[in-house]
Amino acid sequence: MRPEASRAAASAVAGWFANVARDLPWRRRRSGYHALVSELMLQQTQVARVVEKFEPFVRRFPTVAALAAAREDEVLAMWQGLGYYRRARLLHAAAKAIVERHRGRVPVRDHAALLALPGVGRYTAGAIGSIVAGERVPIVDGNVTRVFQRLAARKGSASDRAVVDWAWEEARRYVAGARDPAAANEGLMELGATVCTPAAPRCDACPVSAMCRRPGLRGATSWW
Repeated sequence: MRPEASRAAASAVAGWFANVARDLPWRRRRSGYHALVSELMLQQTQVARVVEKFEPFVRRFPTVAALAAAREDEVLAMWQGLGYYRRARLLHAAAKAIVERHRGRVPVRDHAALLALPGVGRYTAGAIGSIVAGERVPIVDGNVTRVFQRLAARKGSASDRAVVDWAWEEARRYVAGARDPAAANEGLMELGATVCTPAAPRCDACPVSAMCRRPGLRGATSWW
């Protein structure tokens, strides 16, 4: 992605997101802890189910320290209904690590420290760092990869290593050109989840449709 395309895409997506962002409970009060909990919950789970479980969970464990001090059976009980209980155990372990290594504060500005936490991979670390602290770090998941592939008319499976590596490089360029990394990254995830969907993308509602080289899309220009 050329620098001018990065800036234009990030600006368009951030502006769009400011107007259409869904009202999700973890967005109402930004914090590293809320971001950590929501991102672990959202792995392999539908947003609607996480909406139901997030607030009861953070009421029961309002801080990293409270979660770290809880018994595992208490954590698993509050996780019930989300499935994939290994994530709950990893979240519990991450809370303990944060208390031990970071005095109970999620290290939102330290990408390496985030990556060292149990259950936190490259995507989750990028999401926490960029959305909470405005760090210029990339994020890539299936939704983000699909958006980038359609914008660039890039073929291949989103699970292919070459495509994944390419998507991370595109994401790096994209966030580097963003005036507001938090809105640009979270907006990109929102775009993939709600507009640039797998089966029936709503191109008429897309803030970057004029830049898209997806085959068959009218009005596409050569930004890439």
